[in-house]
Amino acid sequence: MTTTRSTLVETKYGRLQGNEENGVQVWKGVPFAAAPVGALRYRPPQPPAAWSGVRQATAFSPTAPQLPSPLNNLFGREQQPSSEDCLYLNVWSPAADGATRPVLVWIHGGAFTGGSGSTPWYDGAAFARNGDVVVVTINYRLGLLGFLHLAELGGESFASTGNLGILDQVAALRWVHENIAAFGGDPDNVTVFGESAGGMSVGTLLGTPSAKGLFHKAILQSGAAHNVRGAEAATQIAREALKTLEVEARNVAALRELSVEQILAGQAKLAISSAASGGGLFAQPVVDGTALPRQPLAAVASGSAAGVPLLIGTNLDEMKLFSALDPGMGTEDGFRKRGAAQAGEATFVKLADAYAAGRPNESKVEAWTHLLSDRVFRIPAVRLAETQEKQGAPVWMYRFDYQSPALDGKLGACHALEIPFVWNNLNAPGSTTFTGERPDRQPLADRMQAAWIAFARGGNPNAAGLPSWPAYESGSRATLIFDVDCRVENDPDGAERRLWDGLL
Repeated sequence: MTTTRSTLVETKYGRLQGNEENGVQVWKGVPFAAAPVGALRYRPPQPPAAWSGVRQATAFSPTAPQLPSPLNNLFGREQQPSSEDCLYLNVWSPAADGATRPVLVWIHGGAFTGGSGSTPWYDGAAFARNGDVVVVTINYRLGLLGFLHLAELGGESFASTGNLGILDQVAALRWVHENIAAFGGDPDNVTVFGESAGGMSVGTLLGTPSAKGLFHKAILQSGAAHNVRGAEAATQIAREALKTLEVEARNVAALRELSVEQILAGQAKLAISSAASGGGLFAQPVVDGTALPRQPLAAVASGSAAGVPLLIGTNLDEMKLFSALDPGMGTEDGFRKRGAAQAGEATFVKLADAYAAGRPNESKVEAWTHLLSDRVFRIPAVRLAETQEKQGAPVWMYRFDYQSPALDGKLGACHALEIPFVWNNLNAPGSTTFTGERPDRQPLADRMQAAWIAFARGGNPNAAGLPSWPAYESGSRATLIFDVDCRVENDPDGAERRLWDGLL
């Protein structure tokens, strides 16, 4: 006789009915905040309304409003339905049985303008089955709806608008703290993790006062604590956005009357302008003096994340994903132009020859790809690791080196390639298009996920199948290299790392 486990849970806001899928209990489309629509557009997230009866939690919610992405085609993803009513999360658990399991809360990437918690790559079933952990994935507001800094133009009623996406993440973490015990999770053992803009979000949360105490460990994949903008620069972008949207700066409240389609059309124009100027991410968190009082790295240096263990790392060939999407980066002249825009012309000129000379067996374009990978991803990760290590918290550093055979090897160990390995979802839609199908993928995925689970469980990623992995210290800089054969290296590419001393 088979016993069916109950997927009916009681939360602070009402009862939820989930499903059991392949031996894992799943709740989808769970509201963690009120719909940020109408008068709540450009307001900090508010608690969700309670409901009577049983709410069905068996289908994913719409994503946050966003523009189509070329990455959807590369990854084989379908564009998901979107809505401004998007503040929902999803939970995977071995059982809602009163146990206290480690909890992993995932923040998706997408340049702060795209992505969702319901992407198939982020299916938490493998984590729940293999690690006896609870996994939560979330949505948050994106683009001009989540990161448009209007405080200087709209006054007090628009305070914190440059960080609404971050405040949504805090609201989700608060919901986890208040409700995850009903799903078999431990609210006192929460690890927040994310990749790219998700990793940058985690780095920002380390310095966000309202997030303090809502998570206990952090994993940052290809993202750190550098991607924030000052209030003055953010206000200038807001002025450009208002001009594009044909809203007068003295009438910011009119933004609440625009349709989502109008806002996305304006966002598309801003994205094109930002890309043309090499301005990087036009949407990102803002040091606004309220939600985010100071630059996150400076806050960490002052102890804002005291006692929070970190697992942080990057991929060997981060920028090869973007160069694969940008034919202009295939020539020296084209790469030089884009590299100078992204790294700063003075920095690029200063370091370009050094990277080329240090890699005599590579073309200049190949060497400069590493330069930009270091500027955007690796060195910020190193700086955060150095800073938190000085606070006495344990830090572990990794680098993902596995070379994808996809696209005739053009991707290398590019940005986002580690995601299907960490989630052990190598057969999720689009994964094989990105990772290839070599049989050595699966053992690496098993090892990586085991490391993430071990870290979530006890703050130390040493796991079966891996060499002994020392904590990161500024003297040795021990780094676990994830590849077909995993190994530990001290200060990999240290000569290039030292080139950035005093520059970043």
